[in-house]
Amino acid sequence: MKLLINERDASPIQYEQFTFTELLNKDNGCINCSAGVLEYIQDEFIQGSVHEDQEGFYVLQGQGYAKVGDVEFPISPGSCFIVLPGHYHSIKKDLSVPCIKLFYFHAAV
Repeated sequence: MKLLINERDASPIQYEQFTFTELLNKDNGCINCSAGVLEYIQDEFIQGSVHEDQEGFYVLQGQGYAKVGDVEFPISPGSCFIVLPGHYHSIKKDLSVPCIKLFYFHAAV
């Protein structure tokens, strides 16, 4: 089991509107959880998701908006928020920035 991983050593997965880089998972001891970095280029709420577990977010760079259910709010570096299980959520960047980068953490309830 590898306890330490650096983002530069991880393999990002590129989707149309975002990049997903998983850092922590069962391979490095994260039981019923996962964590990593998301980088969104979408400037509309195009892609979103719903999960059976809770997901926390911490904004690393850029600014934009998060939508959780029907609630939309501004986010910027230092913003931290949680999405409860079963709630739709989506992120969009502000037009003034090239992307918005977030740390995410999934954990079973």
